[in-house]
Amino acid sequence: MPKERLARGRQRIHNPTLTQLKRAKDSLLAKILIVDDDVAVQTTIRLLLERAGHCVAVASDGHNGLASVEAGNFDLLFLDIFMPGMDGLQAMRLIHQQQPLMPIIVISGRPIEPDPATGPDFLTMATKLGAIRSLQKPFKPAALLAAVADCLDAAMRSSSSSEPAGNVAPGP
Repeated sequence: MPKERLARGRQRIHNPTLTQLKRAKDSLLAKILIVDDDVAVQTTIRLLLERAGHCVAVASDGHNGLASVEAGNFDLLFLDIFMPGMDGLQAMRLIHQQQPLMPIIVISGRPIEPDPATGPDFLTMATKLGAIRSLQKPFKPAALLAAVADCLDAAMRSSSSSEPAGNVAPGP
């Protein structure tokens, strides 16, 4: 009898139960898409989010990001404002037309303080157009993780009340 129990114990270790598999799956907090043309930024954000337990995908521009959103079921989107082809503001508008509850964190390397010589404050503009949060590059890991937690919490609250993620400018 003891050998039989030992064999069953080993089988449990090597063949996880459905409950164990479900717990492992549930430990992934959110499915997050990063849309940024800078590979170093993609990699940095991806590593921080994966270490925090999130499942992460990346896209290199607005067109690929839009296609990824259409094909996948993401809980949160990181979106760079300035990218070649389709910029982040245009991508955000199109994404919110299809998925108004999609929480978006916009990111940019341009300064937050508007300077008449360099142009308007695009991060603030993006939040007025529907982004939940904004981060200026470079950002601290703690700020990124706090923004993710805030956005996921806000998304849970808004999905339970069926309110859109923000005001979104109508398309042409």
